[in-house]
Amino acid sequence: MSSTAGIHHVTLITRHVQANVDFYVGFLGLRLVKRTGGYEDALQLHLFYGDRLGSPGSLVTFLVWEDGAPGRVGTGQVAEIAFAVPPDSLGEWMTRALRAGVPFEGPAREFGEPVLRLKDPDGIIVKLVGADLAAAHPWGDEALAPRRLRAVTILTETPEETTAFVGRFGYRPGPRIENTTRMVSDTDAVDIRDVSGYVPGIPGTGTADHVAFRAPDVAGVRVEELALSRLNSSATNVHDRKYFTSLYVREPGGTLFELATDGPGFTVDEDAKHLGEKLLVPPGDKERAQDIAVMLPQFSMPGEPRMAPRDLPFVHRFHVPDDPDDNTIVLLHGSGGNEADLMPLARRIAPRATLLGVRGRSHEEGNARWFRRFTATRFDQADIRAEAEAFAAFVEGAVAAYRLDAARLTFLGHSNGANFAAAVVALYPEVIRRAMLLRAIPVLEELPPAGLEGAKVLMLAGSRDPFGKNAPGLAEWFRACGAELDLRTVDAGHDLVPADEALARQWFTQESGEGHG
Repeated sequence: MSSTAGIHHVTLITRHVQANVDFYVGFLGLRLVKRTGGYEDALQLHLFYGDRLGSPGSLVTFLVWEDGAPGRVGTGQVAEIAFAVPPDSLGEWMTRALRAGVPFEGPAREFGEPVLRLKDPDGIIVKLVGADLAAAHPWGDEALAPRRLRAVTILTETPEETTAFVGRFGYRPGPRIENTTRMVSDTDAVDIRDVSGYVPGIPGTGTADHVAFRAPDVAGVRVEELALSRLNSSATNVHDRKYFTSLYVREPGGTLFELATDGPGFTVDEDAKHLGEKLLVPPGDKERAQDIAVMLPQFSMPGEPRMAPRDLPFVHRFHVPDDPDDNTIVLLHGSGGNEADLMPLARRIAPRATLLGVRGRSHEEGNARWFRRFTATRFDQADIRAEAEAFAAFVEGAVAAYRLDAARLTFLGHSNGANFAAAVVALYPEVIRRAMLLRAIPVLEELPPAGLEGAKVLMLAGSRDPFGKNAPGLAEWFRACGAELDLRTVDAGHDLVPADEALARQWFTQESGEGHG
């Protein structure tokens, strides 16, 4: 194709961003050279690790599916990645792995090179290969640090076709060992493993999304796009990714390939000394950059203070502002949402509050909910009670584990989340003492008497909400139980409108004493 050959980067998927950063920066010693909202989905965090400048050939990138479903490694996927390290460093790497509790096997020899096989926190196989290859822009300990990508391993049921396709990207046939054929460039290799009859790969956390090969420039990408169209390959798509221009295509065995230009590189929007320090969003999403930032999972760099995650009954995520007060808002999403959905709204209501987003555990056609339902208006009463009990335990555990001020907790729910919060108030009145319930209706068939003296509740109903006919009954129950209820009706349906934000902010400021701290 061109004189430029080799791997540009490999992109994988992680389910725990903090563990991922701790492994690739803290343990392996790569540099985090960029953190962005995804170009396909700005609400998906994308991290890039590499050498000092993130040179092509040094890069491994991760799409963050925080607490997302695991995938399955199989045919049509990259199954292993390998970094070149100084040849005499594998003993020290074994010692480091033992100290850090990183699983490893070896060393062994593969294609004549010493190899130590590690597993990252998602179970991805990361090989360290003793190979005397130079780093384009060295980073870290010269005697130990990974210098560049050495190889990737592809699983395929069509080894001959996959091998021929890899040859298009500047690779030539190398040695074959058992069921694996090595294709080589001047600096790295693609190992094509024949796994005929093996299970197909399933996308998800702990798997690779694609491998990218180098192109010198945009013209080279366009030439290959034309050649692939003549070849009648799978559909191709060319994208401007700001840091490189790329083309995507699937090889005959199903693995997603990318062809990416060497430039312009990662210094186009950050100084070389400060790469990867700030979250950047795609140009088309600048107007909602603050909302995106609050919805993406936070992490700390190795050595920085962090909030250690705790094993609690519900998937949850914190967003801590730069100057937090001692208020915490617990967020309960609507049907089909997730723990980050209400974070932008909550940030605008209370900019200094710590946000604790929680994910419902019931699922309906893949959508998260807080409890099962039989119809649109009939709900599984046993499930509501069981989940309310678990949620009460979650709140108690979170207060203790994260040292939250229980007296300064506010619960913000919308739709299904607001309905569930109201049920928790009814069943465990000591758990929720301050709540903002947006479009809430009663879902318990019988609302029990509860001692809500001193509890403060804001209900925001929609004047055109098709589900809201029972909201007045819930309001009357709150009042009858002694709660301080503020019921407002906004000109809206079931969805939220700007008036919800304004009223909630006014109520929260008044009732919580925002700014106390």
